[in-house]
Amino acid sequence: MKKEKAIELLQKQINLIDGIKQKQRFSQEYKKWYRDTEIIIEKIFGDNTRHLKDFDKISYSLCAFTTSTPDYKFDQAFINGMESARSILTSMQDELIEFGDLEKDNLIDENPLIKIKKICNRFHLITNQLRARYDNRDTLDVEDEDEYDVQDLLHAILKLEFDDIRPEEWCPSYAGKASRVDFLLKKEEIIIEVKKTRKGLTHKEVGDQLLIDIQRYQQHPNCKYLICFVYDPEGRIRNPKGIENDLTKLDNGMQIITIITPKGT
Repeated sequence: MKKEKAIELLQKQINLIDGIKQKQRFSQEYKKWYRDTEIIIEKIFGDNTRHLKDFDKISYSLCAFTTSTPDYKFDQAFINGMESARSILTSMQDELIEFGDLEKDNLIDENPLIKIKKICNRFHLITNQLRARYDNRDTLDVEDEDEYDVQDLLHAILKLEFDDIRPEEWCPSYAGKASRVDFLLKKEEIIIEVKKTRKGLTHKEVGDQLLIDIQRYQQHPNCKYLICFVYDPEGRIRNPKGIENDLTKLDNGMQIITIITPKGT
């Protein structure tokens, strides 16, 4: 995202503040504004940044009150929160104006979700390159029935971008059964679930397993984002884009991103 566009988007949210202050506290307009502003900050500066944390720390209600607290006190707390948001967003604009040129034009290059998406979407290219070794030398072949080969290769690639990768992390009990996750990036609050299609694990089975995984990972205290990576080198999944669309969503506060690769083989 260009610096000028980022400043423009922040200004748009600032301009909406006065109108929202005239509405009822926590109106639908406020809820939309708040969510849109969070998304804009994430898109500009990335997730898990000081900018998003500063915005999320703003309080729009009283910290302490009693049954006799008059309504105008609640109204004033809401207005004060909106004014704090104005100050924070204006400060972000100033930061972009003063220091934006020192950064890359795309300020979100450091977003961990984008890094992982890029790795997953290029995974098949990497496996093809590994097979094309000089003089037919031995290599890691991830196109057989072994899902662990996919996990091992993905783990190695993730180490290029992330310092703390916790493989086989325990997941809290779901439906009376405890299980493990494939990879936990604790600092980023990201869990990566890896699957490889094979005989007996095709279109319907993959979809069913992912639905179970989604419910299970909602119990995990460090999972804000769940990335379901499905490697399908033989093209066993009939409609990969359909599954991606159905299983890429926000569910009970957890953002789910489903990636199936390659497509169309």
